[in-house]
Amino acid sequence: MRPDLTQLRDLVEESPGFGRGSASAVPEEAIRDAETRVGPLPPSYRWWLAEFGHGRAGGAQIATAGPAGAADDDMYEAITAAWRLSGARLCFAVEPDCGDSYSFALDRDGEAGAGEHPVVCRDGIDGEEYPVAESFAGFLAVRAARLRGLRDGPNPTVARLWRSTPGVLLGNGVHVYGPHTIAERNETFEVARYAPHWVLVGDDGGGDGFFMRRHGRDRVSVHRLGLGAVRADVAAAGEPVTDDLIGWLRAAGA
Repeated sequence: MRPDLTQLRDLVEESPGFGRGSASAVPEEAIRDAETRVGPLPPSYRWWLAEFGHGRAGGAQIATAGPAGAADDDMYEAITAAWRLSGARLCFAVEPDCGDSYSFALDRDGEAGAGEHPVVCRDGIDGEEYPVAESFAGFLAVRAARLRGLRDGPNPTVARLWRSTPGVLLGNGVHVYGPHTIAERNETFEVARYAPHWVLVGDDGGGDGFFMRRHGRDRVSVHRLGLGAVRADVAAAGEPVTDDLIGWLRAAGA
């Protein structure tokens, strides 16, 4: 799923533990200069550089790009620092005190497509590598979800979506929530009270919500139900929408 940059901005601005560094936004010239040294940068990471310069996601410090033409190969916080590129891994974030590091897997194409690369983590203790997200935007979404106590997400389908993008907002008003909005929307409509086995994952912008089961064998089906009529048996009261949320969003232009 291609990252939704509007949702990404909202995620960054509304997530506790996220913040800009002291640097200003990186000019396009400097980003292009960095790419001559390390290769094309993923679009959602380029967006971060252009908007925020550098900063953090939780405790992980995110690399920036130095001024165009500067000899910043030894500048620790620069994405072009010599130590960051190792084979097919480009390290863009590091936890403090020799903690975990996060890298783009340059030899892989993830589900996010369009120049994005999956993100992998190298454990700061045992050196083992494991997958984290399908894009830089997904990395931020995963970090935000865990900082908010949401773990990977309310069910596997939403967790998969968040690994690529922190929610989706379509031109027709359909909004599938990211980790920065899902808890508030469920609290507003008292889903835990009236439909405790379901989670509100989005809405159509016109008064209907999209619901999925939290537990059980069927955690892929999406049902539409009026947000003023939330009840325990969502499947009976509402109407089926899809059993492939991500495919449905892609078909709609996401």
